[in-house]
Amino acid sequence: MNKEISQLIRCKISAIKRLTWVLSTVCILLFNGQSAAENAPLSFEVSYLKLLKDHVATFSNINALPEDSGLLGAQLAVNDANSTGKFIGQTFTLSQFELNASQDLLKRIEQQFKSGVFVFLVSGDSGVFEAIDRWAKNKPVLVFNVSEPADDMRQTLCLSSVLHTVPSYRMKSDALAQWLVVKRLSKILLIKGEGSTDEHIAHAFSLAAKRFGLNIIEQKVWNFNTDLRRSTQQEIPIFTQTSRPYDVVFVADAHKDFAEFIPYNTYLPRPVIGSAGLEALAWHRVIEQWGAAQLQSRFRKMTARDMNELDFSAYLAVRSIAQAAQQTDSGKPAELIKYIHSDAFELAAYKGRKLSFRSWNGQLRMPLALVQPNAFVSESPQVGMLHPTNELDTLGFDAREMRCK
Repeated sequence: MNKEISQLIRCKISAIKRLTWVLSTVCILLFNGQSAAENAPLSFEVSYLKLLKDHVATFSNINALPEDSGLLGAQLAVNDANSTGKFIGQTFTLSQFELNASQDLLKRIEQQFKSGVFVFLVSGDSGVFEAIDRWAKNKPVLVFNVSEPADDMRQTLCLSSVLHTVPSYRMKSDALAQWLVVKRLSKILLIKGEGSTDEHIAHAFSLAAKRFGLNIIEQKVWNFNTDLRRSTQQEIPIFTQTSRPYDVVFVADAHKDFAEFIPYNTYLPRPVIGSAGLEALAWHRVIEQWGAAQLQSRFRKMTARDMNELDFSAYLAVRSIAQAAQQTDSGKPAELIKYIHSDAFELAAYKGRKLSFRSWNGQLRMPLALVQPNAFVSESPQVGMLHPTNELDTLGFDAREMRCK
């Protein structure tokens, strides 16, 4: 009898051991499965879409930008993000599309979105971004404007679904106006071309002049169709004669058709700013501070050319999403969008300070470099330019200037 009881006890103990082993194995498998899911790499696809534009004929093409401007900046940012991402389980890929019509671009974005893409870098005009903004309402997408500096997109259109990494005309005008204040150059001769974009640039500078107490003594429209390469010394001195003296000449020439011929040929020997001479830019090959030299070097090694402003704008867009992914450790679009739009977001971008997006118009606030063709001259905001919350908001439209339609 005792033998039977002992055998029964041993069987029960053996059954309990087997059950314990099974339960332990199940727990281990469940834990490993959960850990694998938590540690699964986050993958982000960035879509770069470019609306092709008709070529603008000019007398000089020495300032023409490379066709791959913007795209290669995005590619470098993807490379940089992956260099860090391999240690934290994040990968980035870049796809690129060139479209001839706005409708085609919108269709491509819709297709990409349905396939799981939610980060779009777009090179296009204001009309394209208006249409994209309507499409993006209530969708978990990040749309970056990497090429269009038009002011209406920041002040009156109020595109709630678009972030701007390229500086606006107004930002650049404010940057130059601040430098004029510091240099005590208050009387300006403004020269503009006949194009609508030239008019927008001139208008932006007139707003900046009013903001900083500068005096535009006269405005002139350049409507010559002569080849300035042969008549510079005859045409420009006569054209720049005025009844009142001026301290500086501001030139609004979006396509640099005549601007580069203005310096050193004005009737009064005065500095030239705007589209020639001293320019306000987000990026230029002469910027070397705050680690910028290393970025310039990496870009040259990858592309065999210098990084320009469009490249840098696309670079900032990709780095923004990479920074958000790194800080949130999330691949969920809603979480990333919320973080990028929050006050907690800060982007290190070789500018000497952290950058962030303005809540009222989606513009990336940033210092701007004032450069001449071969040297760094200064940086705006200039020392002493004050603002209630952030002196970077002395460049471009402040919240109180918004005129949403």
